[in-house]
Amino acid sequence: MLQNKIALITGGGRGIGRAIAIAFAQEGARVVVCARTKEQVEAVAKQVGQSALALVCDVANSESVAAMFREAHEVLGRGPDILVNNAGIAESATLIQTEDELWQRHLAINLSGTFYCTRAALPSMIERKWGRIINVASIAARTGAPYIAAYSASKHGVLGLTRSAALEVGAHGITVNAICPGYVDTDMTTRAIENITSKTRRSQEDALRILEKMSPQNRLITPEEVAAVALLLASEGGRGINGQAINIDGGTVLS
Repeated sequence: MLQNKIALITGGGRGIGRAIAIAFAQEGARVVVCARTKEQVEAVAKQVGQSALALVCDVANSESVAAMFREAHEVLGRGPDILVNNAGIAESATLIQTEDELWQRHLAINLSGTFYCTRAALPSMIERKWGRIINVASIAARTGAPYIAAYSASKHGVLGLTRSAALEVGAHGITVNAICPGYVDTDMTTRAIENITSKTRRSQEDALRILEKMSPQNRLITPEEVAAVALLLASEGGRGINGQAINIDGGTVLS
């Protein structure tokens, strides 16, 4: 399905990014995984296979992003055909307790990081008249929730960027879409459970059930489910899907 395609995945050291890297490699893509932690991306690259490339990058830093894209180009001979903007953070606080640093951190990583990588990837995609950009957002990009103002605002921004970019580059054979998962069974959700436990004194089992009950299916989403949708969006079969936000949340948000 993805033979002869190069796929670059940010936040590729664990969770959703790892699952997407493995799924893309299984379909024949040459995978580049990048994240801030060298050991994590090297471990994922080893799992993916010898052709995978592991690179260190801080997506919140435009110079780091530019250097990462240059290195990938030098090794692979061209820019990526597929970009998955998956790197992100999620922290919670009441609005009045949201400090400047927390606010700026979410905008820098979740929103600016997506912008920097998209901007870097587009020129070669436009030149080849083919490309896929997949932004891993969140159902928090579709609706608000208490205590996640910074996270939700940053993900709403990702959705706006997705829609604008899709209209701008659609005529060049490029699609830009967002995936909006609910709570996924990853380290990020584990931290959310720990946060609930510390603030409410509930057990971890009770905290997990609270998150599960947010979905009509009473469960967490798996990283592999997100990877399956990413695979569709990356494929020729998904070429008619552009500028969309696809929820994977068991029916939590019906819009």
